[in-house]
Amino acid sequence: MSPKVRRRSFELISAALHNQSQEKAIPELSQVADILLKGISDKDRSVRLSAGSSVVEFIKLHEVLGETRGVEAVLAIIRRILESSAKAALKETTLILAGSIAKVAKSETLGQALLCLITQLGDDNPTLKGIAYVKLLEVAKARNTTSYSLFSPYLSRIAPYIVSRICMKPTMIIETSRFLMIRHQDFLNLTLPFTLPQLFASCDFRAIEQVADEVGIKQSKLFLDHSHIVLANVFQLQGPGQPAKSLNFIVNALMKDSAPNSKASIDVQSITQICIVPLLAELVIFLGDTGVNDAVALQALKRIDRLLNISTEERPSASQPNIADLLHSYMLGVLSHLNDMLQDFKGKKSVENKCQMIRGLGEFVKHIGPPVHGIAPQVMATLQTMLLVPELAEATLSSWFIFLSTLSEKDVAPYLGPSSASLLCSWPVLTSSGRQAAFKCLEFIVTNDDVLLDEIVDMSSIPDLQEVSQRLLSSRRAWGSRTKLEKILDRSTSDNYAVTMQALRELKSFMLNSNDAFVRTLTSGDIFDPLASRIFSVLLAAACRDGHHESLRLMAFECMGILGALDPDRCEIGVSESAMIVRTNFNDEAESVLFAIHLLKDVLVGAFRSTTDIKYQGHLAFTIQELLRFCNFTPDLVVTGKTTSIPSKVRNRWASLPKYVIETVAPLLGARFNAPRKPLAALNHPIYKHEKTYREWLQQWTAYLITKASGKTAKTIFGNFHSAIRNKDVGVAHHILPHLVLNILLSGHEDDAQAILKELLVVLEDQVDPASLSSNDKKFLSAQVVFMLLDHISKYVRILRQDIANRKSDNKRTRAQQMAVEGEDLLIRLDSVTSNINHELMAKAALQCQAYERALMHFEQQITVIRERQEGAQKKDLTPYYDKLHEIYAQLDEPDGMEGISTLILSPSLEHQIRQHESTGHWTSAQSCWEVRLQQDPDNLDFHLGLLRCLRNLGHYDTLRTHVQGVLVRNPDWNDALAGYQAESAWMIGAWDDVERIVKSTSNRNSSLVKADVLLAVRSGNATRVEEVLSSARSVIGSSITTSGVKGYRRSYDALLDLHLIHEVELIRDHVFNLPVNSQERRTQLRSLGDSLDARLDKTIPSYRTRETILSMRRTAFSLSAIPQPSVAIEVGRSWLASAKIARKTGQWQTAYSAMLQSQQTQLKFSFMESAKLVKAAGEPLRALQELENSMRLAGILESKSDTIDLTNDTDASKKMVAKAYVLLARWMNESDRFEATDVLNTFGEATKLSPAWESAHFYLGQFHDQCYKMLPSQDLGDRGVRMNLHTIRNFAKAIIHGSKYVYQTVPRLLTLWLDMGEHQEIRTSPAFTKVNGAVSTAVDNIPVYKWFTAFPQIVSRVGHDNVKVYQILAKLIAKVIKAYPHQALWLFTSVVKSTKSAREERGRHILEKLKNDIAHAGTPLPGLIQECGKMTDELLRMCNYPINDERKVLSMKKSFPALARLGHSPLIIPLQESLTPNVPVSSSSGNDYNPFPFDAPTFHEFFDDIEVMHSLAKPRKITIRGSDGQIYMFLGKPKDDLRKDARLMDFNAIINKLLKANSESRRRQLRIRTYGVVTLNEECGFIQWVPNTIPVRPVLLKGYESRRISSWNGELSAVFRRIKEVPDKEAAVLYQTKVLTQFPPVFHEWFIETFPEPSAWLASRLSYGRTAAVMSMVGFILGLGDRHCENILLDVNTGDVVHVDFNCLFEKGKTLETPERVPFRLTQNLVDGLGVTGVEGVFRIACEVTMRLLRDNKDSLMSVLDAFIHDPLVEWEDEKRKMERDGAKRNVVRSTTDLRHLAKNALNPIEKKLRGVYVARSNKERIEKEMSVGNLVQVLIQESTDPANLAKMYPGWCSWH
Repeated sequence: MSPKVRRRSFELISAALHNQSQEKAIPELSQVADILLKGISDKDRSVRLSAGSSVVEFIKLHEVLGETRGVEAVLAIIRRILESSAKAALKETTLILAGSIAKVAKSETLGQALLCLITQLGDDNPTLKGIAYVKLLEVAKARNTTSYSLFSPYLSRIAPYIVSRICMKPTMIIETSRFLMIRHQDFLNLTLPFTLPQLFASCDFRAIEQVADEVGIKQSKLFLDHSHIVLANVFQLQGPGQPAKSLNFIVNALMKDSAPNSKASIDVQSITQICIVPLLAELVIFLGDTGVNDAVALQALKRIDRLLNISTEERPSASQPNIADLLHSYMLGVLSHLNDMLQDFKGKKSVENKCQMIRGLGEFVKHIGPPVHGIAPQVMATLQTMLLVPELAEATLSSWFIFLSTLSEKDVAPYLGPSSASLLCSWPVLTSSGRQAAFKCLEFIVTNDDVLLDEIVDMSSIPDLQEVSQRLLSSRRAWGSRTKLEKILDRSTSDNYAVTMQALRELKSFMLNSNDAFVRTLTSGDIFDPLASRIFSVLLAAACRDGHHESLRLMAFECMGILGALDPDRCEIGVSESAMIVRTNFNDEAESVLFAIHLLKDVLVGAFRSTTDIKYQGHLAFTIQELLRFCNFTPDLVVTGKTTSIPSKVRNRWASLPKYVIETVAPLLGARFNAPRKPLAALNHPIYKHEKTYREWLQQWTAYLITKASGKTAKTIFGNFHSAIRNKDVGVAHHILPHLVLNILLSGHEDDAQAILKELLVVLEDQVDPASLSSNDKKFLSAQVVFMLLDHISKYVRILRQDIANRKSDNKRTRAQQMAVEGEDLLIRLDSVTSNINHELMAKAALQCQAYERALMHFEQQITVIRERQEGAQKKDLTPYYDKLHEIYAQLDEPDGMEGISTLILSPSLEHQIRQHESTGHWTSAQSCWEVRLQQDPDNLDFHLGLLRCLRNLGHYDTLRTHVQGVLVRNPDWNDALAGYQAESAWMIGAWDDVERIVKSTSNRNSSLVKADVLLAVRSGNATRVEEVLSSARSVIGSSITTSGVKGYRRSYDALLDLHLIHEVELIRDHVFNLPVNSQERRTQLRSLGDSLDARLDKTIPSYRTRETILSMRRTAFSLSAIPQPSVAIEVGRSWLASAKIARKTGQWQTAYSAMLQSQQTQLKFSFMESAKLVKAAGEPLRALQELENSMRLAGILESKSDTIDLTNDTDASKKMVAKAYVLLARWMNESDRFEATDVLNTFGEATKLSPAWESAHFYLGQFHDQCYKMLPSQDLGDRGVRMNLHTIRNFAKAIIHGSKYVYQTVPRLLTLWLDMGEHQEIRTSPAFTKVNGAVSTAVDNIPVYKWFTAFPQIVSRVGHDNVKVYQILAKLIAKVIKAYPHQALWLFTSVVKSTKSAREERGRHILEKLKNDIAHAGTPLPGLIQECGKMTDELLRMCNYPINDERKVLSMKKSFPALARLGHSPLIIPLQESLTPNVPVSSSSGNDYNPFPFDAPTFHEFFDDIEVMHSLAKPRKITIRGSDGQIYMFLGKPKDDLRKDARLMDFNAIINKLLKANSESRRRQLRIRTYGVVTLNEECGFIQWVPNTIPVRPVLLKGYESRRISSWNGELSAVFRRIKEVPDKEAAVLYQTKVLTQFPPVFHEWFIETFPEPSAWLASRLSYGRTAAVMSMVGFILGLGDRHCENILLDVNTGDVVHVDFNCLFEKGKTLETPERVPFRLTQNLVDGLGVTGVEGVFRIACEVTMRLLRDNKDSLMSVLDAFIHDPLVEWEDEKRKMERDGAKRNVVRSTTDLRHLAKNALNPIEKKLRGVYVARSNKERIEKEMSVGNLVQVLIQESTDPANLAKMYPGWCSWH
């Protein structure tokens, strides 16, 4: 065959290969290969070149098909030709072929092709060398890369080939280096890791020597630097005796290179041991090379194990290696080494290499087995990090399965949840094979025990996982909604990002889907369910989480929007703080260990578990390891059977750690992490000035202070943090800094303390420096650090002062006195630093960075100092300070504080007035002020923004739009600033083209503009765009939530409201844009939407501004629908109606009227009721009544004959609305006094017929009957009165059955009517009363028991009822309540069973015996509880009555009362007030199964042995109880004291607390009374709960005066008060003011500063003090509570709350004392001083008014509670009765008996008058009774309480000057 034919043949083959299908392999290709390989060796050059082209096509086809063996064979022949002694001509065409292959080849083939070209660079033939060089350049150019980049991936293969020929062909390395454009020495250095293993394995001494000479490194060092790589290769050699030969070669080489006089022995074991960890890591990587290499690596590991154990006797034979033990011994180090390589810390690694490493990790875990749990947290961190890299996912999942399946069931438990979360998070981006691997893992996870599945995330959202999901769901079938939610929230707080993210996704699904109704119940009523608060706490924590977790934040923001903008006054967003104060400055070993444990538990473990930065995790691991050593925690703690040698103290500390902490730190007990300490670079001070960012400053300063720590222990602890604080996350540095600073200030060098002071001052000065160059972030965050440091110091000072006071009081111990002196020295040292920070600088800096509480605190301190220095200074001197306070209160949203400050400013500025109006919601007034300011300065942008804010809040969008347009004409550059208002006004009037134009033209993105963007997207109907815009909007809106932090719920409420709004837009879009075709289904869907929107509105702050914002956005959202629907119009009308109602309630009549008109335009049925209410609210009740009546007639509701009304086709909701109209009409008819009672009665009756299950209808009808009964003349009270009462009782009973709104009015009144009639001699025998009994008996059977419990004290008080039939029903009711709630009811009933009155005692025992012996209760806890309660009561009575005639201070319970001690562990609940007070549900659907008490009420666990005997005359005894919850509770047993009064008063206060919570004004101010448990054992003894953490006011004031060296009492004072007693009021007042008050300046404000040094706590405590004092002042006035001396008023040292105790002086008894009390409540100068610079104005006065108004509005309910006093008369009234009878006998009065109930009623009459507002002021000389307004009454009471004459005339022991 001629060359031409051969050439043509190869061309045809080339074309055929080029066009060959690539779908399947071709069997004949191997034959083609043989032909081609012959062709490239053909004699003819053209044939060789043509064959070469065919070879290139052949290789391209093989690579596409993925068949590598054919390619390898071809390249092997090419390389053989080039390395042979073939002719140059043949080599020339072969080089051309190799170059052509290199141009088109893929990775592995390219490497082999390059190696073929490299072989000729060392050839002696310059032509071949040149061709090879040119071809290499052409390849680099063709692949568009540099020569080095071309070669770098293949250096591991090419370099050994080149270097192994360094002696034979030295030019090859030089030419290669020239091509790579590096020096050949650098090439050698760079490739040492690739070349040395082969050189040492081949024992090529000459080549090693040559390399060493070239790089200038000794041979021994060459080996030692790369020993792990060299040995890994050597141990894998396969030839017989080859590993031993190479190892001996290495040993000889090292010995030859060692010093001649060195005595160190070098052997194989020692050189292996020095690099064991990296060596094992290298072999683990080879384990991941599936195929041949993994078996070779396994054999190598066995060789190493045999080698290292050759001298031990642990194994019977060296031929039985155990690589599991070998790997286990070094597993942490191996894993760290692998992590470093995966993170590219040891050079860049390819994806293939990393996949091999990860697979090796899986094999590593498999070979170790279950003991790998020791490094499980680190393995998890590695797997989670690697899963985020898509190219590594499959290898990661493969190893993940091995990891999970290798661990034991116990050890795998903590990783099931995080694993499931990580896999689900990554599921969307996994490949098909990746999903299969993930499915395998998840399948394994759900096969575990059900208990372990609690932490597994829900998988139902992924269709591919339905099989796995069903298994999971079946294990959770028993979970209710509450349990499910709690589990989700538990997972949401995980440190693991994936777990938290997946939990939030589940939370979103939970709230949106089938659990919507359940979530509504959580966020309804006066106080939200604690679970609602917990949801929000979890979401806030997620939103504020450190690190780059944007997707997590977005999910948290979305969930916030779904949950809604919860009213902060109805939920408690708890924030747990884990701060610790080291009291002994690290001088106490035990406390230092506790501090180290605190750092482990609260700082390091969380950071260690949550970080995905493996390097940072290593730094944290080192710190944890060192702190574990400091705490003496050793590996023996986790080794079974080895803990006996560990001290019990260490064991107990270890055992006290939470489970998750132990799981995390246990593997680090024996760790050998190392963190070399790098010396700090020289720093310029103050450091703050020389660092650009906050992070750099904080880390540098903390690192510097670590070097200055004082004391050996402090240096040891803090020294371990030198590496952990150098990271992007500053959390660790932020936490240890305050402890470092305090340590240095207390005992460090004076220069270091001064340097700290300078650093603090520089930061503060930078805040107020207008020329500052620092970024806002740096300034703000640095200031927060300074404030945090000062707070830490203040807290330490507080503790130190307490310790000093305690030590000074310990006069018996010299050591205590010495320590007190040392403590005072420390105080001086700290004060020398903190006192150098100027109050004004601190206040201004705090104000600048929005730390308003701190600014307020320091401005007030300035004012106090100025007042003290300038007695009689004019108010105008302080006006600038007052104005600052006013501004701060405005920023804090404390309008009461603003109101107080306003009273101090003589001439308020316009700015002041604007703040005042805006804070109180008086937007019209604020608008007027802004208009005046604009007249003064029309070009001020801020003034325009203020005016626009008012217009927006008033809803005047047309005016707003016109104003913006006018302003922009004059000032077009203000466009960005006004764009938000412009967009909002445009969308409100439907100008969507303008909205779109504004959004597009504005680069700035504020909340208004992103909301506009959302509306535009929804309007467009593009679902994808809607999702994108919603996500973007949440990100913009949520940023302020993240900035405010977890404590900034109130500050970020506007942002929460915006999230609420955009979710509602989305909700309306989903419902309205997808309405069903069927009209009924459409109505149902819209009704469901309406219910959902109503519930969402109810959970927000009940203010006009908040709710009108929501309603207007809803109307806009509804208007976006392109297809108008009548049903949608109705929803819009409902929202207008809601707007009218809100505006009416806030007094905005014009706005309400406008909204009302809009509502009527939608033809909304029943809108006429709101219209009528608006007329009435405007002061026209008769016109309102007429309008209502006319509207009802027009609607066809009122007809001449009621039986003609046909409502049969109306829905229940429609009927209820008609019923509401009837009730409203009837109430107004009754109020007007223009209608007959029968007409009113019939109208109420219509309502009950229309809506028989509506509570309010029955209540108002019953109330009307009761009102008519009260107006009956005395002669008609008999039969007619009974019939009326029967109607009242029946209607009240129905109201109680159907709801809970009026339960505190209906239940007590029903009982009073029934029981009072039963005592009446004539009524009790009438037939009508028999019906009453029947009605009550039916009510007892049908009304849920918990509603009866609300009046149980009243029920119990009537147990002595003399009507047998009444008593039978009463006994049934009592038994029913005790049976339902024995834990609570038995404590309230015990006073009957142990009564000193035989009749009551007998009846009580009979009821309990009947319950105990009832066969139906056999097998239930009830009989046992009754018996247990009887025993407990007997023993408590015995202890109370135990005679103590000596001066003993302590009794032993075990000795004196052994039976009581034995009862310490009891199923009875501890009688705490919160455990005994029922919580009535909002929903009326709760039946008898509802539990109104806490589920976890603590029971008795044990009594403490010591019984403390108090000093007073009756010698009360204090007992201490440990509850089942682990908490300590104390009670005071009071002998010879009737505590029924205290018990009833606690019931009274509990009702008031419920009323305060139900009212939005009082709820917002958190008005409350502090209550405590009272247990009356009988009429003479009882127990009162000891209020913990309280201190009487008296010692607080005495301490303040002692510090000023002022004696509390002296002879001069005694003489002054004797004089005061004799003189008239006016003169007494002068004496009091000039002779008494001048000696005692107010000092109470100092207590707040000392006790609450942290500003936010200081303000919160002072507000709590002022408001609790105000509430109790009003309640005390109503009840006639006296004897309010400074021992009977306590202060809570944790909250500042006022707690009143000792209610012995009730019902105006103080006015009957020898020295009558003349003040209605205590409001002396010090109590006023505690209120701050505003005194009684503002906070105190407004709280008084709100409380008084509430008490008066609920007088009926309150009087019903006090009704129990009448029927369970107090002992003191019995004493008074006996006294009156004796006096009557002396005067020969005919009637010598006095009715106890009459005495009780007389005592309660003044209370009723006060509740009506009737009060005779002392200043009222005519003593005429008249009703006063709330404001006037409060003013009179404050005047009387602070009147110097009244205070002067008080008993001196009352200490009116305190």
